[in-house]
Amino acid sequence: MGMGKTPGSDDGSEDGVFAEINITPLTDIFLVLLIIFMVTSSVIVQQGPGGGAKAGLKVNLPKGGAADVTARTTDLSVAVLADGRFMLAGNVVSQDELQQAFDDARQKDEETVVIVQADEGVPHGTVVQVMELAKKAGLAQLAIGVREGE
Repeated sequence: MGMGKTPGSDDGSEDGVFAEINITPLTDIFLVLLIIFMVTSSVIVQQGPGGGAKAGLKVNLPKGGAADVTARTTDLSVAVLADGRFMLAGNVVSQDELQQAFDDARQKDEETVVIVQADEGVPHGTVVQVMELAKKAGLAQLAIGVREGE
């Protein structure tokens, strides 16, 4: 059987050309690529630009006035979860890692704003602890993330 010939025609005639293409594997590949694209795009949307204030963290912020701080890409957004854990750019970090991130941010840009997004149930002392870590690193511009009230 020669390539490009109709199966079963071994006589060498050029009468039938085998022109079928099996597109099932091609369709499977496209579906896998579509799923990968959908998953990665949703992760990118949740993280936001530079892990800023809209980093997709599920924190129950207290209500407050209208937001008057606009997050820049150089700003650090620290979330304090209800159980007291710290999150930076979507990752749970220890107090030492948070201090190191503040030091690194100070070296890159002294005007970095630290936005603290604390859950409503977090004790006041934990928020103050994060703010003291930022001030110790030399970051004097601090903001508290709230959700807009009525």
